[in-house]
Amino acid sequence: MSAGILLQVAQTLLAILLAPLLMGWVNQCRAWLQGRSAPPITQPYRSLRKLFHKDAVIAHTASPLFRFAPYMKFACMALAAGIVPTIANDLSFSPAADVIALVGIFALARVFLALAAMDIGTPFGTLGARRDMLVSFLAEPALLMVFFTASLISQSTELPIIVATLAHKAFAIHPSLAFAAVAFWMISVAENARIPVDNPSTHLELTMIHEAMILEYSARHLALIEWAGALKLFTYSALGIALFLPWGIAPQGDIAALPLALAAIVAKLAVGGAALSFMEVVSAKVRLFRVPEFLGTAFLLAVLGMLIHFLLEG
Repeated sequence: MSAGILLQVAQTLLAILLAPLLMGWVNQCRAWLQGRSAPPITQPYRSLRKLFHKDAVIAHTASPLFRFAPYMKFACMALAAGIVPTIANDLSFSPAADVIALVGIFALARVFLALAAMDIGTPFGTLGARRDMLVSFLAEPALLMVFFTASLISQSTELPIIVATLAHKAFAIHPSLAFAAVAFWMISVAENARIPVDNPSTHLELTMIHEAMILEYSARHLALIEWAGALKLFTYSALGIALFLPWGIAPQGDIAALPLALAAIVAKLAVGGAALSFMEVVSAKVRLFRVPEFLGTAFLLAVLGMLIHFLLEG
């Protein structure tokens, strides 16, 4: 097995194993900032272990789709995490690490979970699925505009080439990336069901989006969905680092830089998780009818970044 394939597998396993730790760090920082007793940083691992040891309770009206959706969502998130450069830019499957394909993987996982939420026929599941599809309908075009801005700079839609252009070549200032970074943050909090778009710790029927879709799940199915949610947050964090803070990612063929790259990604994720917690503490959840305005602003900022690239950098 070549070194590139080994690195590809290692990055995927690293994301799968560290994703619950990142979620635990975010929850811990949020509790500290709110003046509450913080749970252990390893609490997500304990919760997953507890859920995997329980027996699943499934409604009699559930179809095979309901059982299959958690596995599909976890597989999609693992695949997405595997094609994003995390510690090294040496990816054997770099032609598949395309930003447009990445958006498609996120959309595929969302569609399966939304269909499974409506499969049982409960009001909450259908409500959550409709709201989640509304958010995705607004977030995906904005995410594509962010990717297109980075693609125009690197003249490629492959993530390894984008990282190599932004991090491993001559230093250049790209004002367009500043607007794209703000738009990406707004999209990221919406896609990961975080404040101000959604609150992951609430079960109020008037406000919840993602939680409404998984109320009928239990045991191993719920564990896979929760793990996939943490993996999605990790993937978006790694994606933001690859696009806007790529310094420290080991260049292709430089095995000696891997320890420093691993330390760099851990430090960046720790700072990013603390920043996410701070933004959630100082922000309030917006009304559902204000979410289109929030994501519309993200789309406009992303488009503005593209226009600035053509005007100032082209």
